[in-house]
Amino acid sequence: MGNVLIIGAGGVGNVVVKKCCQVPEVFTSITLASRTLSKCEQIQKDTNNKIKIAQVDADDSKQVIALIQKVKPDIVINTALPYQNLAIMEGCLQTGVHYIDTACYEPYDEAKYSYEKQWAYHDKFKAKGLMAILGLGFDPGMTNIYLAHAFKNHFDQIHTVDILDANAGDHGHPFATNFNPEINIREITQKGKYLENGQWKETDPLSVHKSFDFPGIGPKEVYLLYHEELEPFHRHHPEIKNIRFWMTFSQNYLNHLKVLENVGMTSIKPVKHNGVDIIPIQFLKSLLPDPGSLGVRTKGKTCIGLWIEGVKNNKPKKYHVYNICDHEDCFKDVGSQAISYTTGVPTMVGALMMLQGKWKGVGCFNPEQLDPTPFMEVIGRYGLPWTEVTE
Repeated sequence: MGNVLIIGAGGVGNVVVKKCCQVPEVFTSITLASRTLSKCEQIQKDTNNKIKIAQVDADDSKQVIALIQKVKPDIVINTALPYQNLAIMEGCLQTGVHYIDTACYEPYDEAKYSYEKQWAYHDKFKAKGLMAILGLGFDPGMTNIYLAHAFKNHFDQIHTVDILDANAGDHGHPFATNFNPEINIREITQKGKYLENGQWKETDPLSVHKSFDFPGIGPKEVYLLYHEELEPFHRHHPEIKNIRFWMTFSQNYLNHLKVLENVGMTSIKPVKHNGVDIIPIQFLKSLLPDPGSLGVRTKGKTCIGLWIEGVKNNKPKKYHVYNICDHEDCFKDVGSQAISYTTGVPTMVGALMMLQGKWKGVGCFNPEQLDPTPFMEVIGRYGLPWTEVTE
């Protein structure tokens, strides 16, 4: 039985709340908090008042601490923006509460993410007897657990890991992002980065691409990006010499993005507008559709997983593990499109693992450091079945 505080009422927070409500025997008390109380009120209404709500500015660790002291949760689940990770971690540390988030910390003023500032909390959490799980969405998160599962059950050595993320959904808008527009655009407009023969290499943004035939979807053009799980993959498994992340984008999406870049709308540097400093990408975010509103009109499927090459019993082996998720099924379940769904469900299951005592530890952990078996045994039951294929 557990009391959870969820901070962040966007698309992912909506999924986490509603999936927690589906397991009342474990999540006995659920509180949702956000800077925008009206978002919490709508989700509370959707759940027939099964949750409590509160208002908090997650940039302010003092407000976070005061809220945690009031709610007294067993776990804080952070589904807010990655900028706010450190303030929420600090709140958990000061109040003695376990912590989970879905994405790596990123500073406001630089389009660059790294786990270093969160890993620096390891000894502090360990000293307090607390557990923090970093990056438990789908990618990162589920992909990290897939890697742990592959190591545990299928390989003696892994040489190459390709993370492939395809969204074949259609929402009907000329241009929209499937998760927070600011985070999404910052992510894909920075340089690509990948590990080859044990060395990091960089590429110009979206300059490397190829066609890949996805199960359940078919051939799609995939583009090489730097994505946050590459960092912990390399840190925890330095013996893996080749790691790449690929994501699909439609040509329509890329054309819109290029125009927005050319006119400066993707910039994170402040500019003067009518005597007021504004950040162009934040203004753009206010013009684009809210990702949480896309579920009702999105059709199609996602396919996300790992394609791995290595050795088992001194023989070469190729292995695929992936999930296929239908946007319309996700909407029927929790009123969400599949991108928020595939992120939020692993987060809920991670909290379930902690509350049931199946994941224990002190300090800060990435998901691939934890036992994948109990997680993989139940994740399908909660909406994300997985398929594995061995060549």
